[in-house]
Amino acid sequence: MTFLASGAVLVLEIVGLRLIAPYVGVTLQTSTAVIGFALAAIAVGAWSGGAAADRTDPRVLLAPLLVAGGALVVAVLPLVRVAGDLLTGAAAGNVLLLAAVAVVVPAALLSAVPPMVVALQLGSLSETGTVVGRLSGIGTLGGIAATFGTGFVLVALLPSSVILVGTGVVVVLAGVALGLLLRRRGPAGSGRVPAGLLVLAVASTLLAALAPTPCQEETAYHCARVVADPDRSSGRVLVLDTLRHSYVDLADPRHLEFEYVRAIAAVTEIVAPPGRPLSALHIGGGGLTLPRYLAEVRPGTRSRVLEVDPGVVAVDEEELGLQLSPQLQVAVGDARVGLADEPAGGRDLVVGDAFGGLSVPWQLTTVEALGLVHRALSADGVYAVNLIDHPPLSFVRAELATLRSVFDSVLLLARAPVLSGQDGGNVVAVAADRSLPPAAIAAALADQGLAWQVAGGQQLAEFIGDAQPLTDDFAPVDQLLTPYG
Repeated sequence: MTFLASGAVLVLEIVGLRLIAPYVGVTLQTSTAVIGFALAAIAVGAWSGGAAADRTDPRVLLAPLLVAGGALVVAVLPLVRVAGDLLTGAAAGNVLLLAAVAVVVPAALLSAVPPMVVALQLGSLSETGTVVGRLSGIGTLGGIAATFGTGFVLVALLPSSVILVGTGVVVVLAGVALGLLLRRRGPAGSGRVPAGLLVLAVASTLLAALAPTPCQEETAYHCARVVADPDRSSGRVLVLDTLRHSYVDLADPRHLEFEYVRAIAAVTEIVAPPGRPLSALHIGGGGLTLPRYLAEVRPGTRSRVLEVDPGVVAVDEEELGLQLSPQLQVAVGDARVGLADEPAGGRDLVVGDAFGGLSVPWQLTTVEALGLVHRALSADGVYAVNLIDHPPLSFVRAELATLRSVFDSVLLLARAPVLSGQDGGNVVAVAADRSLPPAAIAAALADQGLAWQVAGGQQLAEFIGDAQPLTDDFAPVDQLLTPYG
């Protein structure tokens, strides 16, 4: 029972994070909230379970605890989906409330089981160390097995909803079985499971089956869906968790809906003469809008895309008409690892458009990561990266400082209110070792229908201010994006 209860808590912790991601995104704060509440629940449950075991025969409490804990693990699914509709958005309050709903009560109940088992196993005070150590080890092994089994196997095979409901049902059945065993072998009153708990278990399972899901497809990393554009019959939007990640026109790859994509397309105009094929590396795939665009406007372009989520690639192929070829390849895996494997000096263009929630994954923002980008580029190659931030724009300033520490020339493309610090949103940073032509890029932005400005030189230096470069040793990306206080 200790092995099972401890393992179920860890399954709940891992799956709980994935369960709330479609509503509040995946950020450092989201992970911290889930882990913090899980630890708090474990502490409260262990303390309360030990105290209860000193007052009441654990054989009376164990079976009901398991049934109640398992039923509430199942109930987490409909509860989160109802609460998530009310708490959508990455605000700290939403994150904390939804994380609490996802883990606190069932984790606390299941964490009360191990100290009760300890109380049953203690034959004398001389065995305390042995019994407590053995059961603590068994509980830890259950947590380890659940962690590795869920992270490496179950998530790849089953939707989070199935994992969660299956775990809860197994715990409920174990509680019922334990209750039957104790009723036969234990003292009077042992193992009795109140009928109300059994009704709760059945009702939770039915509610879980009926609960609406925000996902069209649950991938290894995201809740994904494709939404048709009501104003453009061939337009499709790829939505990952809470964000519109990509817009793909199934009939016209030249159509670029999002402004930042048009800004990057404008940058490509100064990389090489019009129509000349490029060798391009794309950090982050999404709907592969820009690789498709380059294949259309620069026939013969060779694009390699680094995309961490194989499920997104599958959605691209099934829903967004993606056709891979020797000219358009996708490498599935973490982009930092993919950058390390990239041959030196072979790329005319590197595009950065990888996001976890609203932030670029921190390991792609540092001096060390940008050094790998620099190595992959030819002498005249250009790096263009999409960034998102809001006032006071601390992350964008830090990333620009990082770019300037690696590349000789850096420009920032943004709307005027962003450059003045009055607004936020998407910006595009451009970096190279060759001189970048601000006037030519500004003209290309205008050709793309964008009222964006180009900042460089002293204007950029004043914008960056005293921001310091990010490194692998210190890259507080989430905190820069979401300042405390």
